[in-house]
Amino acid sequence: MENLDYSNEQNQPEEGANPANPVEIAKVNPTPEPLIEEEVTDTVDVESLTENIPEVEEPTEIEESHKIILPEDYSIYDRATLIAKLHSLITDFSAAEIRNAVEEIKIHFYKSYKADIAEASAAHIEAGGKIEDFVFADQASEDTFKLLYNKYKDQKSQLNHQSEEVKQANLKAKLQIVEEIKELVNNEESINRTFQEFRDLQQKWRDIGLVPQSEVKNLWENYNHHVEKFYDYIKINKELRDLDLKKNMELKMELCEKAEALLIEDSVTKAFKLLQDYHNHWREIGPVPREQKEDIWDRFKNATSQINKKHQVYFDEIKDQQIKNLEQKTALCERIEEVLTADFSNPKVWEDKAHTIIEIQKLWRTIGFAPKKDNNKVYQRFKTGCDKFFALKRDFYKEAKEVQKNNLQYKLDLCVQAEALKDSTEWKKTTEDFVKLQKRWKEIGPVPKKHSDILWKRFRTACDSFFNKKSEFYNTADARQEENLKLKLELIDKVKTFVKGNEDKENLRILIDIQKQWSEIGHVPLNKKDEITKEFRDAINAQFDSLKIDVTERDKINYRSKVENWAGTQSKAKIYSERSKLATRLKEMENEIALYENNIGFFSKSKNSSALLVEVNRKIDLAKKNMEDLKQKLRLLDTMDQE
Repeated sequence: MENLDYSNEQNQPEEGANPANPVEIAKVNPTPEPLIEEEVTDTVDVESLTENIPEVEEPTEIEESHKIILPEDYSIYDRATLIAKLHSLITDFSAAEIRNAVEEIKIHFYKSYKADIAEASAAHIEAGGKIEDFVFADQASEDTFKLLYNKYKDQKSQLNHQSEEVKQANLKAKLQIVEEIKELVNNEESINRTFQEFRDLQQKWRDIGLVPQSEVKNLWENYNHHVEKFYDYIKINKELRDLDLKKNMELKMELCEKAEALLIEDSVTKAFKLLQDYHNHWREIGPVPREQKEDIWDRFKNATSQINKKHQVYFDEIKDQQIKNLEQKTALCERIEEVLTADFSNPKVWEDKAHTIIEIQKLWRTIGFAPKKDNNKVYQRFKTGCDKFFALKRDFYKEAKEVQKNNLQYKLDLCVQAEALKDSTEWKKTTEDFVKLQKRWKEIGPVPKKHSDILWKRFRTACDSFFNKKSEFYNTADARQEENLKLKLELIDKVKTFVKGNEDKENLRILIDIQKQWSEIGHVPLNKKDEITKEFRDAINAQFDSLKIDVTERDKINYRSKVENWAGTQSKAKIYSERSKLATRLKEMENEIALYENNIGFFSKSKNSSALLVEVNRKIDLAKKNMEDLKQKLRLLDTMDQE
């Protein structure tokens, strides 16, 4: 979660909603006045059948009840999940039941959709594209959402139409009942039978559902008028009147019991809503015996007062909690703003602070609504801080991405160098080279995460390969040195016991080959090195001295053997170094000869210059001879290098 969406907070329910159950509570006053209606005054004189029934207060249309859809935080879902949720709601519930949920899904869907379009179009333009050529990749999701949402609107329209038809039918049925009550006045049947018909019509009236709101007042006045006329007309006898009052008493006692049961109801809002229904029912029940009228009303009023008091306390607690919520949310805003002041100098700081922001966002979600007048304001402050942080984070990583690409190339080069060195046996020099490579590796910054582990393993493998071989070499050094000592002692014996043949050049070649073998043998124990080196040199020089070969020719053969030894060990560096030395010496000799030849001109003009002239010519000849030797050595080196 980089940047969480809290847009659902901008649709805060009316005050009075239960924070633990944010389903809207219909027709609840945030600071309700006590719901207590005065008892209907029973003006009917049971002794006189000509007395009118009391005037009944007109009822109020009560909103239809629906199933409750369990609340969800739709801001945590992506668009595909929101579409699936919408489809499920439309399939499983009626339009009336899912109204609030559908509208919330719509808010979060388009918030996500518009944000992604903005980001995609910005990336398109940044990549060099034209805005008129931009096509959003996820256009299909909006098409699917519109299709489902239109289906919901069709269902809602159809439901409203059906509801209106039902209300019109109910209106027609109630008007018919009024007409039938009106006709009872002209009924010639017995009073008992007529009264029973009247009771049946009253029950039918109660059983019929809602009518159009615009017709409620007129309909009720019409109905009440004809009921009064019926009582005036039939002059009901005392026995039937007593039975009627007794029945009304039983119904009102039942309502008292129901109201008192609401005192132990866990949900305060549910109890308050049911109490409203009980009051509506109370109004429709006729009078009770005069001597019981005040007692039954006091009982019902007492239960009502207690429920109203609990309801008021409940909403006072909600207001107190909302003030505490505002304080907590303000503190979280301050924490976000404090995070924004940090020194974001490297990715680790960004990641640490991002985790901090996400934890603060999670904590925010556990806090309920603030007071309505402050809720959107504190939410916008919090959202602004979060958005600013993640915008800065995106900018940082966008810039860091280019740096990481360059670092990737630098570290690839180091891997290539390390792999080229890993098989070297020049332990000291190569160790120094590897130390420099490792130091440089640490100086180079991070690379893209997907390459980091692979690249490090490659570099580490090359380093480990060299140092493991080095460790193995030095761990076995003593044993090798003893073996080398044995081999060199054998060569010394071979030189001392060497029997010359008839050809001195062949004898020289054999001795030089022995020298080559000596050079190829590695180190010996340090305490024996000088001793056996002197012994070998004395023995080989004695053999060279016994050969009848010119010293110059012997040096050429010896030099060629040494160069061949370099080539055999693939030590190109030694050949290059030797060539450089010879070329430098050759240039020096050319300069010397030029100087001598220039000086000869001065000597020829002097009377006593003949001795000096001879000496200079001798030096020139010697220098030319040495130059020719150097040129032969250079040609030999070039030949070996080409091979």
